[in-house]
Amino acid sequence: MALVCLSDFEAYAKQHLPKDAWDFIATGADECSTLEENLKAFKRIRFRPRVLRDMSAMDTRTTILGTEISFPVGIAPTGFHRLAWPDGELSTARAAEAMKTCYIASSYASCSVDEIAAAAPAALRWFQLYIHRDRTISERLVRRAEAAGFRALVLTADVPYTGKRRDDIRNHFRFLSAVKLKNFEGVFEGKDCSEYGVPAGSIDPSVTWNDISWLRRVTRLPLIIKGILTKEDAELALSHGVQGIIVSNHGGRQLDGTPASIDALVEIVAAVENKIDVYLDGGIRTGSDVLKALALGAKCVFIGRPAIWGLAYKGEEGLRKVLEILKEEFRLSMALAGCRNVSEIGRHVVQYSKL
Repeated sequence: MALVCLSDFEAYAKQHLPKDAWDFIATGADECSTLEENLKAFKRIRFRPRVLRDMSAMDTRTTILGTEISFPVGIAPTGFHRLAWPDGELSTARAAEAMKTCYIASSYASCSVDEIAAAAPAALRWFQLYIHRDRTISERLVRRAEAAGFRALVLTADVPYTGKRRDDIRNHFRFLSAVKLKNFEGVFEGKDCSEYGVPAGSIDPSVTWNDISWLRRVTRLPLIIKGILTKEDAELALSHGVQGIIVSNHGGRQLDGTPASIDALVEIVAAVENKIDVYLDGGIRTGSDVLKALALGAKCVFIGRPAIWGLAYKGEEGLRKVLEILKEEFRLSMALAGCRNVSEIGRHVVQYSKL
């Protein structure tokens, strides 16, 4: 079977993964309206291609936080990669290293930060963090990631409580029997860890913007806030001195009924006025989606579910294939739109309206 686009990998993963694992990967919160809107919103955006522009030399490279990557697509933080492939995040990290792009490792990974770093020592790796009620848990994780060579910290800000994912509840979280959260080994010994591998209520719902200063004391790593959907929060992020924002609705897994990430992007880009990098995740399925996101102001996009589909196909090889397809589709879309390099991509490339 020839897999030529990301939807082919999705179909393969759905067919070959156990139902409870597939439901965990695919599900959104409540009625999944945000999950669906993430995909639909890209289809409403149209290109304004320029022609006769000499497309004989193309360059897809860009720079994020001072590091060059081969094209503006990275891997978003998602947990439990061993659900899809036996060595899980080790394959993910190796694929990112091979493709010269960024991998944001989840604190809910099924491999530890040390194992991930050892598997791909030259990869550009960022680490995703939740702040737990017991701050020493989060602090130790940050210090471990920093010691292991991770280059930035990504604070997920949209989970004071976990969204209601109906399929996981119906399946009684059975997928948890197949994987362990390696970053938390021994931390919650003897406790009921039936909520995605940690005790219910472990994540601190009292976190505020004031906790950014606490994180600053814990680490010198650049700080990126993930989960921002409004200009008000973008302005607060800017005022608190963070180095980047990931516009994200958590893949539709938290508050159902929020805007698609791509629809929220425009007001956030306008609010930060190029003072910090703005990234995006949610709904990226083609290289033309990547071009649309960059045209509306994203510096780079990150893929979540498609990365796991690639792992489910052939581990590192499968994920590399997913990234190669996106890179080639992006290059082709750039050429057909009349953009020779990433710096030529701008708002003029698209017709955009939320309506």
